[in-house]
Amino acid sequence: MPNYKLTYFNMRGRGEPIRYIFAYMNAEYEDIRIEPENWPAIKPSIPYGKLPVLEVDGVILHQSLAIGRYLARKAGLSGKTDLDDARIDALLDSIDDFITAFPWSYEVDAEAKKKQDEYLKTAAPPLLAELEKSLGDKQWFVGDSVSLVDFYWDTFSEDLESFHADFAKDYHKLQALKKRVRAIPAIAAWIKRRPITKL
Repeated sequence: MPNYKLTYFNMRGRGEPIRYIFAYMNAEYEDIRIEPENWPAIKPSIPYGKLPVLEVDGVILHQSLAIGRYLARKAGLSGKTDLDDARIDALLDSIDDFITAFPWSYEVDAEAKKKQDEYLKTAAPPLLAELEKSLGDKQWFVGDSVSLVDFYWDTFSEDLESFHADFAKDYHKLQALKKRVRAIPAIAAWIKRRPITKL
């Protein structure tokens, strides 16, 4: 088993899908959590100045989706065919586009809340409708088994619910998918033992 070191902030965010994969594959790793006040001193040593990064036997990987895809292949969370992999990638990128454009703000003020509410009001329904259409009556987004995109949907919808409790509540198939992900024994165990953070 390789020696893994995951470095991310002390939050779920873009680190959480990676932590889900480690839990799913029952792999040991060092979960290095950076507090915001320490980030300016650490940032110059991080490739491209962004987290998360994953060190694998001394080799540093950056970009959360690249890390996720790398680990997903090891964990059996990729598609069974090249076409399935392309479908997973397309869904991942669609969710990630939405998340990247979300006006994240950790200061609770009226202006930030207004921007977030407006974004969710206008941008969320088209995305959620497409995701629910992609899921259809299947158990998982792609193929007949859980994949990285199912993990990604669960972790980021949880984060968005921290800002807007009603996010996706009317999309029952997507909500049922979250429950299926969280019913996986390894994921349920991780959620129970993980550090409690705001995001």
